[in-house]
Amino acid sequence: MSGMTKTQAPTRGYTATKDQLQARLRRIEGQIRGIQGMVQDDRYCIDILTQISAAQAALDKVALGLLDGHAHTCVIGAEPQQQDARTEEMMAAIGRLLKRG
Repeated sequence: MSGMTKTQAPTRGYTATKDQLQARLRRIEGQIRGIQGMVQDDRYCIDILTQISAAQAALDKVALGLLDGHAHTCVIGAEPQQQDARTEEMMAAIGRLLKRG
């Protein structure tokens, strides 16, 4: 934790765009509430599935952005002796993202 005071939050790959990330997640949260409303209103199955697909795509975009930031900040920017472990950790996260359904 070099260069960090006790009150300073760590720098993450998404720190510079945190406000944008939170706004995007709030929009996705709204999409999910919309899907709940569609189910409540007995909407057509295909319409609900279409909205689920859109929400998944939006989450995938968030995930890819986080992975990009992680690769640049936490992997490439890591101390040389930590880079292999950070790369393995990132690849495991990618594997989990790909194992849907």
